Amino acid sequence: MDATRDHRRPLTAEGGCFTSGSDPIPRTRSACLPYRWLPSENTPERLTIWPYRSLPRRGFVWFIGGTAALLAVPLLAVLGSPILWALLPFLLGTVAAIWLALEKSYRDAEITEVLTLTRDQVTLIRLGPKGKRQDWQANPHWVQVGLYPTGGPVPDYLTLRGNGREVELGAFLTPEERKVLASELRQHLRATRSPGG
Repeated sequence: MDATRDHRRPLTAEGGCFTSGSDPIPRTRSACLPYRWLPSENTPERLTIWPYRSLPRRGFVWFIGGTAALLAVPLLAVLGSPILWALLPFLLGTVAAIWLALEKSYRDAEITEVLTLTRDQVTLIRLGPKGKRQDWQANPHWVQVGLYPTGGPVPDYLTLRGNGREVELGAFLTPEERKVLASELRQHLRATRSPGG
């Protein structure tokens, strides 16, 4: 089961899925936002962002099983002959190569970005593949949200600027998701900066 599906809600200031009109059913995969805000009165607001998984683990198992079964069909015609032993290594190698490529894709996408907002500090922690950790902190009163439609490495490049640095946020999101997230970040930062926030 895709873990990100548990966090998707209808699109609000808190993130979720786009809908058409009053229809609450998401219509496309790209319309669902792979992030979640965790607001609380007693703890800091926290935003967690993760890459979308187009092939969940259950789908991975079905895909590998189906591929192996389909590749085994031609072997039925050569059962009991020496040709079976000539074809078998190639077919097993094909399944193994697909398996390894998909596993590498899963490992490379083990990225999580956690943004924590308090009245005194904004903290961004990026946990990348192989446990690589990057941190950034700034005063929320000076943090600026940047959204660059062109000129960045991706369309609608989303950044946070503060404490003398500009850091990227949600590079793995789609341009539409980055636009929605930029709007939400501005709203949450305004609430954090307000005297009653």
